[in-house]
Amino acid sequence: MPEVNEEAFDSDIKMMVTFHSLNRDKPGVGGSYLVAVKGAPESVLEACSRILTEKDEVKITDEVRKEWLERNNRMAEEGLRVLALATKRVSSPDANPYEDLIFLGLVGMIDPPRRDVPEAIALCHKAGIRAIMVTGDQPITAHNIGAAVGLIQKDETTVVHGKDLKSPEELSSEDRQTLLRSSLFARVSPRQKLDLIALHQDNGSIVAMTGDGVNDAPALKKADIGVAMGQRGTQVAREAADMVLKDDAFSTIVAAVEQGRVIFNNIRKFVLYLLSCNVSEVMVVTLASLVNAPLPILPLQILFLNLVTDMFPALALGVGKGDEKIMDNPPRIPEEPILTRKHWFSLGGYGFLITVSVLGAFALALIWLEMDSTQAVTVSFLTLAFAQLWHVFNMREHDSGLIRNDITRNLYIWGALALCTLLLVAAVYLPGLSDVLKMTPPGSSGWFLIIAMSLIPLVMGQFLNLVIIK
Repeated sequence: MPEVNEEAFDSDIKMMVTFHSLNRDKPGVGGSYLVAVKGAPESVLEACSRILTEKDEVKITDEVRKEWLERNNRMAEEGLRVLALATKRVSSPDANPYEDLIFLGLVGMIDPPRRDVPEAIALCHKAGIRAIMVTGDQPITAHNIGAAVGLIQKDETTVVHGKDLKSPEELSSEDRQTLLRSSLFARVSPRQKLDLIALHQDNGSIVAMTGDGVNDAPALKKADIGVAMGQRGTQVAREAADMVLKDDAFSTIVAAVEQGRVIFNNIRKFVLYLLSCNVSEVMVVTLASLVNAPLPILPLQILFLNLVTDMFPALALGVGKGDEKIMDNPPRIPEEPILTRKHWFSLGGYGFLITVSVLGAFALALIWLEMDSTQAVTVSFLTLAFAQLWHVFNMREHDSGLIRNDITRNLYIWGALALCTLLLVAAVYLPGLSDVLKMTPPGSSGWFLIIAMSLIPLVMGQFLNLVIIK
């Protein structure tokens, strides 16, 4: 029975049809044509006038339709996606296929959600992200799947049917709130998907839309982030989307959200660390100049610091895996800048703490330890360098642990600290380099002063994290 014509699925009538020639030798020439229809059970049953029994074709009655719809409901309650099949014969492939059909029966397809979906949805809820199911399936199937993945409780019966969705102009404020609170929508048309996206966007939400079919393309384009399926998605859907899932897994979207949060936080830490370190260098030189004191750090030493302490720890911050609890927090406000007012205050506070430690170490080296200017400058330089190194631990999340956190778990941080320490020791003791940087060994008392004073910004920074900023 070669296919000679096809009418694609229509979301309005919820059916599709193919025409097949019954003349195998000469398809489409003479003879009659078989019409094969499949679609939503209620739509197909409505278009049928007869039903095929074991013995013959009989007229279909309202009672028979009701009986088959009940069978459809029982199958849907088991989580099956149900299609109805019907047929008839016509003399032309241009005949109306959706009238006077012969009902054949129902087909139930097992299409269970992936095992990782319930966990991914639970993680979404914890992260302040709402997951909403909008499907063309019938309400009973949607309810069963929604309960299975944790979108709703099993005893909940709230599923919004597409036929009950009004146009945006007809919605009252109460209707809008009802739709905004709903998590399950069934028998929804492509146009209604657009309206639902616009409704949530008007309410201030950032909307991500997933889809795979041609009919999903407008909604994928309308959403803030369109996500198409890479395996079963159509070419039209993939081109309309902003992102394509290569594995078609919902959990991958959640993983992408988590990685996005980690990347943003790493950028924030990177910027905050670099700016606070550079602010401290500027403040050290500025304050010393204002009181007409000797410079506690020389120009070449500042350049060396920028190459060492600024580069490696900052880069290590940029590749951190993030805080383990990052998905326990709600989404940030989209308009929020990388550095908020709180971060600018923190930046100034950190810079001030480092500056006070460096100038204090410089003064103690000159007055208390009675060092010459070269040794005292070496002490202030190393105090500034190590204070900036220890300062990287102040970049932890404020709600993370003092010992175990996203910074201490970052192996790149420890590697950067080891490398920077080695380079700083070389700058003091390696002939040639120490001469260029004008540094001399500070002695045991000088090293004690350096370590003690460089730890002050770290200790005070952790105190601020625990008491004030938090």
